Amino acid sequence: MWIRRQWRRGRLQPVAVQVIWAVLAFEFVVALWERQWPLAGVAMITWWLTLVPMYLSSRTGIRLPTAFLVGITVFIFATIFLGEAFDFYNRYWWWDVVLHGGSALGFGLVGFLFVFTLFEGDRYAAPAWAIGLIAFSFAVTIGALWEIFEFGMDQIFGLNMQKSGLVDTMYDLIVDVVGASIGALAGVLYLLGRGPGVMSRLFEEFVDRNRRFFGKFRR
Repeated sequence: MWIRRQWRRGRLQPVAVQVIWAVLAFEFVVALWERQWPLAGVAMITWWLTLVPMYLSSRTGIRLPTAFLVGITVFIFATIFLGEAFDFYNRYWWWDVVLHGGSALGFGLVGFLFVFTLFEGDRYAAPAWAIGLIAFSFAVTIGALWEIFEFGMDQIFGLNMQKSGLVDTMYDLIVDVVGASIGALAGVLYLLGRGPGVMSRLFEEFVDRNRRFFGKFRR
C-alpha cells in the first residue's frame, strides 16, 4: 500500500531520483528479456533500497531536505547497482575511495544533526567542539562497522569485499576519517556562525522542515 502511494507520487520526487528509478526500471526489463536473473535481482534490490529513506521519513515524521534524499539515492545506486552489477569497483580504482569519502561525509552531517536534534536546536547546550566530536565519532564508528561487515562476509562466504585485505581496509578507514572530519567540522562552523553557505543552508533547511524537534532553536 505504501509502495503504491510512493509510485503515484513519483512525479513529486526530485528529477535525479526519477532518472535513477527510470534507469533501474529499464535495466530490470532488459535483464528479464535477456534472462540475466542476477542483474534483474540487483536492479530490483537497488530500487527497494532507494525507498527505505522515504519509508523511514514517513514513519518517523522526519522530513529530509531534497539534497539529503538525492544524495542517499545516488549513493545507493552507485554502490549497489554500478559498483556490483557493473563492477565499477574493479574498473575504476577511485570508485571505492569516492564512495567511502562521500558516505563518511554524509554520516558526519547526520551525526551532527542527530546530536543537534537531541538538544532541540540549542546552540549553547554543549560546546561546539563537543558536538562535532560526537558527530565525528558517529561517522567513524559506522565506517568501522562496515569494515567488520566486509571482513565477516569474506571469511564466512568466501567473498572478496576487502579486495587487497589489510591495505584496502586501512585506506577505507583513512578516507572515512577524512570524510567524517569534514562533515563534523561543517557542523561546528555552523554552530559558530562561520559555516560554508551550502552546508549552512542544508542545516537550516533540515531545521525548517522539522520545527517540532527544534523548540529551542534560535538563529
